[in-house]
Amino acid sequence: MFSENGIATAADFKQSQRTDQYNGHDYYLIDDLLSGEHKMIRQAARDWIKAEVSPIIEDAAQKAKFPAQIIPGLASIGAFGPYIPEAYGGPGLDQISYGIIMQELERCDSGVRSTASVQSSLVMYPIWKYATEEQKQKFLPGLASGELIGCFGLTEPNHGSNPGGMTTRFTDAGDHVILNGAKMWISNAPFADLAVVWAKDDNDKIRGLVVERGMEGFSTPEMHGKWSLRASATGELIFEDVKVPKENIFPDIVGLKGPLSCLSSARYGIAWGAIGCALDCYDTALRYSKERVQFDKPIAGFQLTQKKLAEMITEITKAQLMAYRLGQLKNEDRATPAQISMAKRNNVEMALKICRDSRQILGGMGIMDEYPIMRHMMNLESVITYEGTHEIHLLITGMDVTGINAFR
Repeated sequence: MFSENGIATAADFKQSQRTDQYNGHDYYLIDDLLSGEHKMIRQAARDWIKAEVSPIIEDAAQKAKFPAQIIPGLASIGAFGPYIPEAYGGPGLDQISYGIIMQELERCDSGVRSTASVQSSLVMYPIWKYATEEQKQKFLPGLASGELIGCFGLTEPNHGSNPGGMTTRFTDAGDHVILNGAKMWISNAPFADLAVVWAKDDNDKIRGLVVERGMEGFSTPEMHGKWSLRASATGELIFEDVKVPKENIFPDIVGLKGPLSCLSSARYGIAWGAIGCALDCYDTALRYSKERVQFDKPIAGFQLTQKKLAEMITEITKAQLMAYRLGQLKNEDRATPAQISMAKRNNVEMALKICRDSRQILGGMGIMDEYPIMRHMMNLESVITYEGTHEIHLLITGMDVTGINAFR
């Protein structure tokens, strides 16, 4: 790995990073709390990622192209609807398993995790919870297998943190409704087979419905020019007098409760996923600091480097404990939206800081694509905003502890 004088060159480091060397970090022995099944699920996801995704992810990010060839593999490791019952084609796993899979995916790339979490929490979850039995049988098995890919239409060009102000609407037209409007910042939209869309009905009530690819007037233009989540496909949903059969409308859920429950599930996955980013950056910085020699010794031997590394593993450990406890509460159906918001906000902020500190340890090499740090950092600039901005989650906690709504 090193040149004859013992100093590692850029070429040496590039060679050392051609394979995914990650093996995990568990400072508080949290693995002792996991079941054998949890560990098997994690190992299967990690092995697949190392073999199939890590070797191509930097190229995909540089080209700003989602690697669609990974979709069957995502399905094979249970990344699509891990907690969906086997009766509907899902693996029937628990919520900790869901978190573990999201952590392994985001350890590789936030965009890959986004693809899976949108499919799971924003598409399959509402169909499982709110759709008719016929709708469940029609859509869930194909979504679980990856034969169908979905997206979630809530955010609009002028309504992000305030989804209740949406202007997308549908009107009754007999055996179908006519849908008009637009959604923006939609992951998976450019290639999705269906969209779970939230819109207002004739009574100004928010309802959910499934819009299928091929319906006349429905288009999904891709958004270009992103500096973040470049290996993920993002687009718009455009509805121009789209005829949607009434059997595609969720029958009973009305108001923001429906979409917000989906967001809670997605935010839970992010709380685990962000730890994956932090672990990957910490792992990279730790390995590099032991190999990089300056002033006749590895930079890991200097106090300021050790300070960064010690603080990183401390914050990762705290986040791991928070995510695990939240997973227990989710399994017991006791996790509140406010608790999930706290974990999402804390863990993404933690991961972003660790990315930045890791980049400093690597110096100039930290910006190169031989290493994942800059890609993780750019991705997290989106993750800290989507599924509820950093500030909104802070106010959710504030409202929960004070009982006073600061949103208005």
